[in-house]
Amino acid sequence: MRIRHVALHTLDLPLVAPFTTSFSTQTHRRVLVLELHADVDGVEVVGWGECGALTEPVYSEEYLAGVIDVTTSYLLPMLFAAQERAPLTAETVAHHLERIVGHRMAKAAVEMAVLDAQLRAARVSFADHLGVTRDRVPSGVSVGIQDSIPQLLDTVQGYLDEGYVRIKLKIKPGWDLDPVRAVREAHPDVPLQVDANAAYTLVDANHLAKLDAFDLLLIEQPLAEDDLRQHAELATRMRTPMCLDESVVSATAAADAIALGAAQVINIKPSRVGGYLEARRIHDLACAHGIAVWCGGMLETGIGRAANAALAGLPGFTLPGDISASDRFYAEDITEPFVIEDGHIAIPREPGLARVPDPDRLAAATASSFQVEARG
Repeated sequence: MRIRHVALHTLDLPLVAPFTTSFSTQTHRRVLVLELHADVDGVEVVGWGECGALTEPVYSEEYLAGVIDVTTSYLLPMLFAAQERAPLTAETVAHHLERIVGHRMAKAAVEMAVLDAQLRAARVSFADHLGVTRDRVPSGVSVGIQDSIPQLLDTVQGYLDEGYVRIKLKIKPGWDLDPVRAVREAHPDVPLQVDANAAYTLVDANHLAKLDAFDLLLIEQPLAEDDLRQHAELATRMRTPMCLDESVVSATAAADAIALGAAQVINIKPSRVGGYLEARRIHDLACAHGIAVWCGGMLETGIGRAANAALAGLPGFTLPGDISASDRFYAEDITEPFVIEDGHIAIPREPGLARVPDPDRLAAATASSFQVEARG
């Protein structure tokens, strides 16, 4: 493969409702989408990538403006130089970019676009590339922090009426035991889990242990993202399985978390860990150690949602992920929308990694766009 040029589209997509976590409230989603044009055996092919970074560095150290800068100043020029020496493949992208420290979300978007183009040229779907045999995956939904418990109960009921098979509640200090109790009492048999997005410290261990009473699937990332030791300690004080999200940024980090006893479950977000190839490695590692995994989300458009659905078809993904229908977040997605059917999302089988944006929808959502040309 030889990249000719890459267009970077910054999209502004309004959410159907505000989404509040322990660290922010989003009413719009600013999304960076990459449109990569390449030649494969003399045929032009287009690959699409999507970056999970938020506008501000509040989920991780990466943020949208920084992603654009590192992608245009370093990542793409490095790939352009690499392809002068040898043909480029998705499997070599991480190697070519390893000199740049961190910036995993930016690297993931670039690798995603290259992998998508590579699979489209081969006319192979991502699901087939992974060896996925399932044709659909169960769909869970992430419920943001609400203004009141009655509003929370109405929101949860609405999602259950739509067919979602698992509920995840965002929690933070001051919004935890009472809302979780209310949802559990209203729905005693619904699979339920909570996500703190690193909002607590180990000082809160006794308080968090009270969540054990609610028969939760897991508690996700209660403590700081850089503290595996304290998560391991908290895991000994709770019956609820400990799940890591922000802490797992690579297969190496996943191996450390498993060895320390800090993770009984891992939430795999491809954008956070540097791409879908590293996500596959984490899945394989977790399977080898008997650790359950599930696929998290970053409010993806249909581009990332398609790839996530295929990834979640792998056998180690035994828990429902945050692969919701498109209308969970967007009144109009930039691709053909995903819909929930019988509690599940269908795994795409068309060639490539991602669903292709509709040109008119993409244009309507684009706030800014520019192109980076390869040399030669």
